[in-house]
Amino acid sequence: MPSDIPSPTPAFKRILVKLSGEALMGDDAYGINSGVIDRIVGEIKDVHGLGVEIAIVIGGGNIFRGIAPSAVGMDRATADYMGMLATVMNALALADAMRRGGLAARVQSALRIDSVAEPYIRGKALRYLEEGKIVIFAAGTGNPFFTTDTGAALRGREINADLVLKATKVDGVYTADPMKDKTATRYSALTFDEAIVKNLKVMDATALALCRDQNLRLNVFSIFKPGALKRVVCGEDEGTTVTC
Repeated sequence: MPSDIPSPTPAFKRILVKLSGEALMGDDAYGINSGVIDRIVGEIKDVHGLGVEIAIVIGGGNIFRGIAPSAVGMDRATADYMGMLATVMNALALADAMRRGGLAARVQSALRIDSVAEPYIRGKALRYLEEGKIVIFAAGTGNPFFTTDTGAALRGREINADLVLKATKVDGVYTADPMKDKTATRYSALTFDEAIVKNLKVMDATALALCRDQNLRLNVFSIFKPGALKRVVCGEDEGTTVTC
């Protein structure tokens, strides 16, 4: 029986989601938890069904964590390139999960690995988004010494996203670590300058400065809270919004 309840109206047409590699682990020590990745795809599918254009920047911490002990003393640039390769693995896994979920996804990598992923080409990424495909950006910026947070800010500006969302384990930015301080309270809204000066660990300082300078709206929310992504996209009070 069809529902008489109208579908919510999205407040943003095009979004970029920064998804950490750790989010794919679930409760595992490292690697990819199939149940978790399928649930995340379900959340993305709900938003895609509203007609929202979606791009994703994926991290690699869940894979790199497993080899981190071997990287002690390693040259920083070499370790960063290894981390970029981990993000490509996650991007391929996420795209495959989307395919199983009935979504069309394309992986673009800032590192050239032509046999498994397309190179990052801005024009093609924009066309894919306009066609309703989900674009997964792998390998960060393609350069060592820059985090995937910075990659998300950069790609968000390049694709003219209306909103960048940082998916975390916590439902926003708090005055203190809510896991350690029971009196910590959630910020509903912040400015980029406040986040930087208070060192609130929203994103790294380079990413925050780029978002601020480009007037790129940011929201920090919990990817583990059912329906949170959809509520943010529909303009509800979910997570923490960071603006100029």
